[in-house]
Amino acid sequence: MTPPPPFGLVVPVKVLAAAKTRLRGAADDGVGEPSAHARLALALAHDTIAAVRGASGVGRLLVVSSDPVVAAELGAVGVEVVPDGPVAGLNAAYRHGAGLLGTDGPVAALQADLPALRPQELTAALAAAWVAFGHGAPAAFCADAEGTGTTLLAAAPGQPLDPRFGDGSAAAHRTAGAQELVGDWPGLRRDVDTPDDLRAAAELGLGPHTRCVLAPTSPDC
Repeated sequence: MTPPPPFGLVVPVKVLAAAKTRLRGAADDGVGEPSAHARLALALAHDTIAAVRGASGVGRLLVVSSDPVVAAELGAVGVEVVPDGPVAGLNAAYRHGAGLLGTDGPVAALQADLPALRPQELTAALAAAWVAFGHGAPAAFCADAEGTGTTLLAAAPGQPLDPRFGDGSAAAHRTAGAQELVGDWPGLRRDVDTPDDLRAAAELGLGPHTRCVLAPTSPDC
Protein backbone atom coordinates (compact mmCIF):
# COMPACT_ATOMS: atom_id res chain seq x y z
CA MET A 1 0.00 0.00 0.00
CA THR A 2 1.21 3.48 -0.80
CA PRO A 3 2.03 5.73 2.17
CA PRO A 4 -0.92 7.86 3.29
CA PRO A 5 -1.10 11.41 2.03
CA PRO A 6 -1.45 14.10 4.71
CA PHE A 7 -4.83 14.21 6.39
CA GLY A 8 -6.78 17.42 6.62
CA LEU A 9 -7.88 17.72 10.24
CA VAL A 10 -10.84 19.60 11.71
CA VAL A 11 -11.03 20.48 15.42
CA PRO A 12 -14.07 22.48 16.57
CA VAL A 13 -13.73 24.51 19.77
CA LYS A 14 -16.91 25.71 21.42
CA VAL A 15 -17.32 29.23 22.77
CA LEU A 16 -15.39 28.99 26.04
CA ALA A 17 -18.15 30.33 28.28
CA ALA A 18 -20.44 27.51 27.13
CA ALA A 19 -17.84 24.75 26.87
CA LYS A 20 -17.33 21.81 29.23
CA THR A 21 -20.09 22.78 31.66
CA ARG A 22 -19.66 19.56 33.70
CA LEU A 23 -16.09 20.64 34.47
CA ARG A 24 -17.15 23.94 36.00
CA GLY A 25 -15.24 24.33 39.26
CA ALA A 26 -12.51 21.86 38.35
CA ALA A 27 -9.99 24.66 37.84
CA ASP A 28 -10.64 26.50 41.11
CA ASP A 29 -11.55 23.94 43.79
CA GLY A 30 -15.25 23.98 43.09
CA VAL A 31 -15.79 27.75 42.99
CA GLY A 32 -16.71 27.78 39.30
CA GLU A 33 -15.49 31.30 38.55
CA PRO A 34 -16.14 31.91 34.82
CA SER A 35 -12.65 33.05 33.89
CA ALA A 36 -11.04 30.07 35.63
CA HIS A 37 -13.38 27.73 33.79
CA ALA A 38 -12.62 29.42 30.46
CA ARG A 39 -8.89 29.02 31.08
CA LEU A 40 -9.38 25.29 31.61
CA ALA A 41 -11.50 24.85 28.49
CA LEU A 42 -8.92 26.77 26.45
CA ALA A 43 -6.06 24.73 27.96
CA LEU A 44 -7.71 21.46 26.92
CA ALA A 45 -7.87 22.74 23.34
CA HIS A 46 -4.29 24.07 23.47
CA ASP A 47 -2.89 20.69 24.53
CA THR A 48 -4.96 18.84 21.95
CA ILE A 49 -3.80 21.15 19.17
CA ALA A 50 -0.17 20.92 20.30
CA ALA A 51 -0.32 17.13 19.99
CA VAL A 52 -1.90 17.40 16.53
CA ARG A 53 0.86 19.73 15.38
CA GLY A 54 3.46 17.26 16.61
CA ALA A 55 1.92 14.30 14.79
CA SER A 56 3.07 12.96 11.45
CA GLY A 57 0.50 12.56 8.72
CA VAL A 58 -1.38 15.79 9.37
CA GLY A 59 -1.43 18.32 6.56
CA ARG A 60 -3.79 21.25 6.96
CA LEU A 61 -5.15 21.76 10.47
CA LEU A 62 -8.34 23.78 10.73
CA VAL A 63 -9.86 24.89 14.04
CA VAL A 64 -13.51 25.91 13.82
CA SER A 65 -14.46 28.39 16.52
CA SER A 66 -16.34 31.66 16.83
CA ASP A 67 -14.76 32.46 20.19
CA PRO A 68 -12.45 35.49 19.77
CA VAL A 69 -10.14 34.33 22.56
CA VAL A 70 -9.72 30.93 20.92
CA ALA A 71 -9.03 32.59 17.57
CA ALA A 72 -6.48 34.97 19.10
CA GLU A 73 -4.71 32.40 21.28
CA LEU A 74 -4.42 29.69 18.64
CA GLY A 75 -3.79 32.15 15.83
CA ALA A 76 -0.85 33.54 17.81
CA VAL A 77 0.89 30.16 17.57
CA GLY A 78 0.19 29.79 13.86
CA VAL A 79 -3.02 27.74 13.89
CA GLU A 80 -5.64 28.45 11.22
CA VAL A 81 -8.97 29.32 12.86
CA VAL A 82 -12.25 29.92 11.02
CA PRO A 83 -15.62 30.88 12.53
CA ASP A 84 -18.53 28.50 12.73
CA GLY A 85 -20.78 28.20 9.74
CA PRO A 86 -24.44 29.22 9.58
CA VAL A 87 -25.67 26.03 11.30
CA ALA A 88 -25.03 25.60 15.03
CA GLY A 89 -23.76 22.45 16.70
CA LEU A 90 -20.73 20.20 16.87
CA ASN A 91 -21.52 18.04 13.86
CA ALA A 92 -22.31 21.12 11.80
CA ALA A 93 -18.92 22.57 12.77
CA TYR A 94 -17.21 19.38 11.60
CA ARG A 95 -19.08 19.45 8.30
CA HIS A 96 -18.29 23.13 7.84
CA GLY A 97 -14.58 22.55 8.41
CA ALA A 98 -14.51 19.47 6.20
CA GLY A 99 -16.20 21.42 3.45
CA LEU A 100 -13.43 24.01 3.59
CA LEU A 101 -10.79 21.27 3.46
CA GLY A 102 -12.41 19.50 0.50
CA THR A 103 -12.48 15.78 -0.25
CA ASP A 104 -9.44 15.36 -2.54
CA GLY A 105 -7.46 13.85 0.33
CA PRO A 106 -8.38 12.10 3.56
CA VAL A 107 -10.11 14.26 6.16
CA ALA A 108 -10.38 13.64 9.89
CA ALA A 109 -12.46 15.11 12.70
CA LEU A 110 -10.95 15.25 16.18
CA GLN A 111 -12.40 16.22 19.54
CA ALA A 112 -10.80 19.25 21.25
CA ASP A 113 -10.73 17.83 24.78
CA LEU A 114 -7.83 15.38 24.67
CA PRO A 115 -5.24 16.85 27.07
CA ALA A 116 -3.35 13.56 27.41
CA LEU A 117 -3.08 12.99 23.64
CA ARG A 118 0.39 12.08 22.41
CA PRO A 119 1.46 12.94 18.83
CA GLN A 120 2.50 9.35 18.15
CA GLU A 121 -0.98 8.11 19.07
CA LEU A 122 -2.61 10.31 16.47
CA THR A 123 0.06 9.38 13.92
CA ALA A 124 -0.66 5.69 14.48
CA ALA A 125 -4.44 6.11 14.37
CA LEU A 126 -4.33 8.02 11.08
CA ALA A 127 -2.06 5.35 9.61
CA ALA A 128 -4.53 2.69 10.76
CA ALA A 129 -7.37 4.63 9.14
CA TRP A 130 -5.46 4.70 5.86
CA VAL A 131 -5.06 0.92 6.02
CA ALA A 132 -8.81 0.61 6.61
CA PHE A 133 -9.46 2.76 3.54
CA GLY A 134 -7.22 0.45 1.52
CA HIS A 135 -9.44 -2.45 2.55
CA GLY A 136 -12.52 -0.65 1.29
CA ALA A 137 -13.79 1.21 4.35
CA PRO A 138 -15.18 4.64 3.46
CA ALA A 139 -14.47 5.92 6.96
CA ALA A 140 -12.87 4.89 10.23
CA PHE A 141 -13.25 5.99 13.84
CA CYS A 142 -11.64 5.70 17.24
CA ALA A 143 -13.98 5.07 20.16
CA ASP A 144 -13.47 6.77 23.50
CA ALA A 145 -12.29 5.01 26.66
CA GLU A 146 -15.84 3.94 27.54
CA GLY A 147 -16.41 2.55 24.05
CA THR A 148 -19.62 4.49 23.45
CA GLY A 149 -18.34 7.85 22.20
CA THR A 150 -15.99 8.89 19.43
CA THR A 151 -12.80 10.93 19.62
CA LEU A 152 -11.60 10.64 16.00
CA LEU A 153 -13.48 10.13 12.73
CA ALA A 154 -11.68 9.91 9.40
CA ALA A 155 -13.07 9.83 5.87
CA ALA A 156 -11.32 8.36 2.84
CA PRO A 157 -10.42 10.56 -0.14
CA GLY A 158 -13.50 11.39 -2.16
CA GLN A 159 -15.82 10.46 0.70
CA PRO A 160 -17.78 13.12 2.57
CA LEU A 161 -17.18 13.38 6.29
CA ASP A 162 -20.34 12.12 8.02
CA PRO A 163 -19.95 13.12 11.69
CA ARG A 164 -22.41 11.69 14.19
CA PHE A 165 -20.82 12.89 17.41
CA GLY A 166 -22.97 12.93 20.52
CA ASP A 167 -24.49 10.27 22.77
CA GLY A 168 -23.90 6.82 21.33
CA SER A 169 -21.71 8.13 18.53
CA ALA A 170 -19.54 5.01 18.33
CA ALA A 171 -22.56 2.90 17.44
CA ALA A 172 -23.84 5.60 15.09
CA HIS A 173 -20.54 5.78 13.20
CA ARG A 174 -20.32 1.99 13.06
CA THR A 175 -23.86 1.76 11.69
CA ALA A 176 -23.01 4.39 9.07
CA GLY A 177 -20.26 2.13 7.73
CA ALA A 178 -17.16 3.46 9.49
CA GLN A 179 -14.64 0.86 10.59
CA GLU A 180 -13.65 0.94 14.25
CA LEU A 181 -9.91 1.37 14.77
CA VAL A 182 -8.12 -0.83 17.29
CA GLY A 183 -4.95 0.37 18.95
CA ASP A 184 -3.28 1.13 22.26
CA TRP A 185 -3.90 4.87 22.25
CA PRO A 186 -5.06 5.81 25.77
CA GLY A 187 -4.52 9.54 25.32
CA LEU A 188 -6.50 9.57 22.08
CA ARG A 189 -9.36 7.72 23.76
CA ARG A 190 -9.47 9.88 26.92
CA ASP A 191 -11.71 12.81 26.17
CA VAL A 192 -12.59 14.96 29.16
CA ASP A 193 -16.17 15.84 30.04
CA THR A 194 -16.28 15.32 33.82
CA PRO A 195 -13.94 15.68 36.82
CA ASP A 196 -13.50 11.89 36.81
CA ASP A 197 -12.39 12.08 33.17
CA LEU A 198 -9.94 14.83 34.07
CA ARG A 199 -8.46 12.70 36.85
CA ALA A 200 -8.11 9.77 34.45
CA ALA A 201 -6.36 12.02 31.94
CA ALA A 202 -4.03 13.26 34.68
CA GLU A 203 -3.03 9.66 35.41
CA LEU A 204 -1.97 9.35 31.76
CA GLY A 205 -0.12 12.65 31.88
CA LEU A 206 -1.64 16.02 31.04
CA GLY A 207 -0.26 18.43 28.51
CA PRO A 208 1.46 21.53 29.91
CA HIS A 209 -1.41 23.98 29.38
CA THR A 210 -3.95 21.91 31.31
CA ARG A 211 -1.41 20.94 33.95
CA CYS A 212 -0.55 24.59 34.63
CA VAL A 213 -4.19 25.66 34.85
CA LEU A 214 -4.79 23.00 37.49
CA ALA A 215 -1.49 23.57 39.33
CA PRO A 216 -0.32 27.11 38.49
CA THR A 217 2.31 27.19 41.24
CA SER A 218 4.16 24.15 39.86
CA PRO A 219 7.84 24.87 39.13
CA ASP A 220 7.43 24.36 35.38
CA CYS A 221 4.43 26.70 35.08
